[in-house]
Amino acid sequence: MNFNEIIKANKQNVKNIIRLITKQDNEDLEQEVYLKIWKNSDKYREQGTMKSWISTIAKNVSKDYLKSAHYRYTSDFVSDDLVLNSIKDKKATPENFILLSERQKRIIEAIESLKPKLKETIMLCEIYGYTYEDAAKKLGCPIGTVKSRIYNAKKELADILADLI
Repeated sequence: MNFNEIIKANKQNVKNIIRLITKQDNEDLEQEVYLKIWKNSDKYREQGTMKSWISTIAKNVSKDYLKSAHYRYTSDFVSDDLVLNSIKDKKATPENFILLSERQKRIIEAIESLKPKLKETIMLCEIYGYTYEDAAKKLGCPIGTVKSRIYNAKKELADILADLI
């Protein structure tokens, strides 16, 4: 198990999980995740994907951080200005609603315009949350084919929706 490759392959996923749960970027938590992966690498069993195992560790580390006394102590002292600046206007204006619905409509149309095999694969993996392995089983094709289709579908969608990105 090459630890550097594991970090490279999962770095963004770990960052995203930590940011999603703690609502902040936290390099200390990332380091803790990698430390736990390294310490427990002998306990990993290939019953699921390595990515799922690492994601579970990242989720647990993030949740433990939120439960910690340090987090509660520091979050009690957040300045009022910071709180006021972070509050977003939650009023759904008609303009925002129209822009959002037009954007969603364009994305749906772009997905619908894909070739059937690309559309089916991107729907399974990105919309319905199938793993590549599960999608490959459902589609009856190799994992490499699923990865290739996802790549090509994302490339086409990026070209079609370039002005939204």
